[in-house]
Amino acid sequence: MVINENGLRENVAMVLSDGFGKVFWAKRSGQEAWQFPQGGVDAGETYEEALYRELREEIGLDARDVSILQVSKHCFKYKIPSAYQRISEGRLCVGQKQKWFFLQLATSPSRVRFDCTDTPEFDDWRWVSYWHPLNAVVPFKRKVYRSALLEFSEKNYALQLTNYDQDN
Repeated sequence: MVINENGLRENVAMVLSDGFGKVFWAKRSGQEAWQFPQGGVDAGETYEEALYRELREEIGLDARDVSILQVSKHCFKYKIPSAYQRISEGRLCVGQKQKWFFLQLATSPSRVRFDCTDTPEFDDWRWVSYWHPLNAVVPFKRKVYRSALLEFSEKNYALQLTNYDQDN
């Protein structure tokens, strides 16, 4: 895990689309907290390598199961409330610096699984409307979620129209 000089953990976050305006929304194991899959970047790892590792660890999908439709132009940052801050590898982690990926599922949703690690991050998931996470995620992540979803929304809207036209 990489924590930069500002105490921010290098991280990837992913918005997984069904291609029809819904996004993957996951419930943290043993909690009532829901979020997009995300995870830390390991030393020497690129953002894309971290994306595929986290995708596999957290929701059991591989590179062949998704298409990358868009990558955020820059990283988004947020601070973690002090009660949740922790020391990792000798450094205090005060927040996250996230590169966001907008993905489309390219396989059956039945391939999603949470048993790829000994400590699963999630224990349930569902498809939700594109903007649903803005009001459902913990408050300290809302600004980052809003920024990422706004950046992806124009292309997402165009994809929804394309998929709709192909089906009708």
